[in-house]
Amino acid sequence: MTPKFFPLLRVMAVVQAAAFLTQAITAGQLLSTPGGRALHAATAIAALAAGVLNLIAAILVWRPGGGSARFAGSAAFTLAITVAQAALGMAHVKALHVPLGVLLFGSSLMQINRVMPRRAPAPA
Repeated sequence: MTPKFFPLLRVMAVVQAAAFLTQAITAGQLLSTPGGRALHAATAIAALAAGVLNLIAAILVWRPGGGSARFAGSAAFTLAITVAQAALGMAHVKALHVPLGVLLFGSSLMQINRVMPRRAPAPA
């Protein structure tokens, strides 16, 4: 049985991954266009908001929904790393900011893999 709020968690996992991907795209624009810095900062706020909403969805799956607490733990850890990522970006610590961004995007793809339904294998 799937917890009641699991579809919301699935949506938020995809939204968060999209926010991290947008961050990577705007990082390239930061280097090549005059308005890139403002755009990258704006999408950082969107990534933080997606992280908060993902955590809320994970908590709803866990507590009232009766699902696993591991989704909430993972979402809380990802949000904490996202906050650290934003702080490193504002401090211009690129040596940590860039690899941490790659790690966040990769972990968001892993989260999508964990929350999406599995298809049954086709009969042979």
